Amino acid sequence: MQERSVDVLVIGAGQAGLSAGHHLRRAGFVPGAGFVILDGGDGPGGAWRHRWPTLRLDRVHGFHDLPGLPFPAAAPDRPAAEVVSDYFAAYEREFALPVRRPVLVHAVHDRPDGRLDVATDQGRWSTRALINATGTWTRPFWPHYPGRSTFRGRQLHTADYRGPAEFAGLRVVVVGGGTSAVQLLGEISTVAAGTTWVTRRPPDFRDEEFTPERGRAAVALVEEAVRSGRPPASVVGVTGLPLTPEVRRLRERGVLQRLPVFDRITPDGVAWDDGRFVAADVILWCTGFRAALEHLAPLRLRAPGGGITMDGTRVATDERIHLIGYGPSASTIGANRAGRAAVRDIRAWLAPAAAGH
Repeated sequence: MQERSVDVLVIGAGQAGLSAGHHLRRAGFVPGAGFVILDGGDGPGGAWRHRWPTLRLDRVHGFHDLPGLPFPAAAPDRPAAEVVSDYFAAYEREFALPVRRPVLVHAVHDRPDGRLDVATDQGRWSTRALINATGTWTRPFWPHYPGRSTFRGRQLHTADYRGPAEFAGLRVVVVGGGTSAVQLLGEISTVAAGTTWVTRRPPDFRDEEFTPERGRAAVALVEEAVRSGRPPASVVGVTGLPLTPEVRRLRERGVLQRLPVFDRITPDGVAWDDGRFVAADVILWCTGFRAALEHLAPLRLRAPGGGITMDGTRVATDERIHLIGYGPSASTIGANRAGRAAVRDIRAWLAPAAAGH
């Protein structure tokens, strides 16, 4: 296949990637010739395309409009995956964004001429600058516990969850202390024979308003981590779990009786060193995701602390590369701002001719 060349290549067409595409157009980069967006999905929507059907629009926390096109009014009981995917598709059409899919990016390498070589399953691309917006959905995190391979029941991750019906009459252990764990635990508890909730740390429920000041403080903590080259915690993880009316109802039903995480897994359940044992048919791992950055491994961007040292959206050790939807920008409003910031920096760095002038 013939190698193609652009000034800016964006990987990922979720919220961060579409935001970057919008700002690239506004900055004068020519769609298709000046920039292109490669997306691994089989349709618009990014990670939202794969959310479980029971995640309704009214249960989504803090979704923000993409720049230039308001999120449409929709019935609150519609599946979020359906509504957001339709919105992203409309956004791509409205701004004629050059999204190519499905294209899987395998690896990014240095070239002798200073450009970047992007190898995909649809051929190679050469680019002067790279905006990585691959998110986390394709890298579910499965922690290791002794005996996990011996379990005779079913194990699945949040990414595999399709709704509570398949757990009817089963004994389910839910692992994880985040918002998704609480939501899925609540759904499953209505049909399961029994549920057990385990977390590494006591859940941090907060009965207080999430103010802009608290939000900025949470983002600042994540920013400090990525500036130091440490792997980022999620912004949501820093803010704690809000005591919503739904969470209060789960508390009243006794669903949120939490146990510390088990020490090992047995063929028939989970066990603790103090002698406790819980029989289980299913273990649901709501243990989060990691940044999907394996394709950048040839560039050796990781710091000794295990993360990638960042200066805003730019990789501190390589000014050609920007990560958006990573660290402090791993939220819907953060992704929008990061897309704008990355394009501003790239435009200032590249020669004016690269912007199509």
